[in-house]
Amino acid sequence: MSLLEFFADHTYRMVFLGTAVIGLVAGALGAFAYLRKQSLISDVISHAALPGTLVAFLTSVVVLGADGRNMIGLIIGAVVVGTLAVLAANGIARTTKIRIDTAMAISLTVFFGIGMLLLRVIANGTYPGKGGIQDYLFGNASVITNADLLTSVTVGAIALALMGLFWKEFALRTFDPDHASVLGFRGRTIDILMFTTIVIATVIGVKAVGLVLMVAFVITPPAAARQWTRTLPSMVALSAAIGGVGSGLGAYLSIALGSVPTGPLIVLTLFAIFAVSILAAPRRSVVMRALARTRARAALRRELLAESHAAEQGAHT
Repeated sequence: MSLLEFFADHTYRMVFLGTAVIGLVAGALGAFAYLRKQSLISDVISHAALPGTLVAFLTSVVVLGADGRNMIGLIIGAVVVGTLAVLAANGIARTTKIRIDTAMAISLTVFFGIGMLLLRVIANGTYPGKGGIQDYLFGNASVITNADLLTSVTVGAIALALMGLFWKEFALRTFDPDHASVLGFRGRTIDILMFTTIVIATVIGVKAVGLVLMVAFVITPPAAARQWTRTLPSMVALSAAIGGVGSGLGAYLSIALGSVPTGPLIVLTLFAIFAVSILAAPRRSVVMRALARTRARAALRRELLAESHAAEQGAHT
């Protein structure tokens, strides 16, 4: 399929633009999760997004009598519950001796269990508009509409704007939390803002790719970008570019190759970019490190040979 044919089709165009926006926003904001060594945070968020969207659906249908599949309402529910899940995990790690990775696993399983229970309640009930609600579990990029795309762009832009507005606070809290506290920044407040932006970046993609695969969108781009960059601004920019380009390319390939699921192919595309970065990036790549070790061993060998030769000459004299 040619690019002209691809972009001429409305559905294909929505899939491409929707996943590219999701990848760009997730890549940019995922850099902070990666640098804070909380890569599992996106997994916690994506699994907590399931009960968040389902609670929003039930609230809209049962309490308000409105359309339960309103994208804005579902995102708000996912953001609120996702943020609570992240704060719960960090609260457990802060107030107990439990490590953060264990706390995240506990939070993930509890919120996901609640989500699965609510999903069964909705499936067995007679709620109007419940068709397609299971897409939030495994994702379905082909159902992205103009309204969904506009919502993703708007909400993603808000998250990126918050990142830009609190850039200094986010950077200090990420690299030197003690210094940030000395300067008067409230660590918990900054954490809430940062985690909220990461939650937004995660939940806008759950409908398209599903909660199971969304973690790759948040972590793989910054992991790849870190191999090429040395500063935070360049890492965030490159991570956003990798996320956007990789997601769009994966969406195109999934359609061009035939009946291939979009989400998994995007994940494989992002992994391919990560693999190239690991192997070929200057200074940090596996190849460059191997070459550096080889050169160091050769230099040491020459130095030892030179010392040995000098010692032999001294003995003869």
